Amino acid sequence: MSAVAEPPSEPRAAAVPVESAGPFVHPALFYGDEQEYLAGTVPFVREGLAAGEPVAVAVPGERLALIRDALGGDADSVRLLDMREAGRNPGRIIPGVLRAFADAQPDGRRVRIIGEPIWAGRSSTEYPACVQHEALINDAFRDRTVTILCPYDARRLDERVLADAHATHPTVIPSGSRREQGSAAYDPADVVARYNEPLPPVPHATAFAFDADSLSHARHIAVDEGAGLGLTGVRLQDLALVTAELVTNSVVHGAGSGMLRVWPEDGFVVCEVHDGGRLTDPLAGRRPASRDQRGGRGLLLVNLVSDLVRVHTGEDGTTVRCWFAL
Repeated sequence: MSAVAEPPSEPRAAAVPVESAGPFVHPALFYGDEQEYLAGTVPFVREGLAAGEPVAVAVPGERLALIRDALGGDADSVRLLDMREAGRNPGRIIPGVLRAFADAQPDGRRVRIIGEPIWAGRSSTEYPACVQHEALINDAFRDRTVTILCPYDARRLDERVLADAHATHPTVIPSGSRREQGSAAYDPADVVARYNEPLPPVPHATAFAFDADSLSHARHIAVDEGAGLGLTGVRLQDLALVTAELVTNSVVHGAGSGMLRVWPEDGFVVCEVHDGGRLTDPLAGRRPASRDQRGGRGLLLVNLVSDLVRVHTGEDGTTVRCWFAL
């Protein structure tokens, strides 16, 4: 898998944090070096703490260490998460990281979150799910009193990624600037549609056509194939759970039948289910389930346990493809 990154260029001047205004604020912070990164994130955290706002930081581990060290004793008052682990699958970030933190806070209190879901080294396979996640944050938090600051490495991420950040964030803080500004390119709905890309074809895969009478057989085929490819323990159980949820969704909510495929790919076992239904809600599987909710948890579970989930909906139906690391 190729990475969405370029070699580093010269560092740029530091940016400063955006002020919270309501209700929902979602700026992209472009940074060129560690100094800019800390200048844009640490004051943002401290201002939130001073205002009595709950603060969470979910960024890659090496960046998390920088922020933790710079905060000193204040770090004990912040929820710190390594995004390489918590957000490995971009589809789990909204329900499992952002909403999980925001929903746990008292109603009406502004919440501040730093979230960095796109970093140099994210693969080209992962990237469409990452940028769709950034676009969907805007709908997931519409009218919520939440500020989510998203850092972008202006040295190492390629120009396409930086351009997409302008389309997914209503405001941006340019690298070297000291002021937030509106993004003229802001169009999250276009980003979601544009990255609803047909998934690459698979030349060699174990395939099984299923219907309502063969759901259990489909799950057993996926588990047997996954075990044969090297999945064990919890990972194999995750594959079984995901397969069961996807094939059941196809029968209940899709066209009543579908096609299951399983194959190895670059250190992963990949499971795919295609059916003739149309998935019209881009946030499906990205909303946390309420305690009294009955049903509707299938795609959420798929996102929470998979290492990556890609979805494509077209004229011929919907394909959900899931990756499990060996």
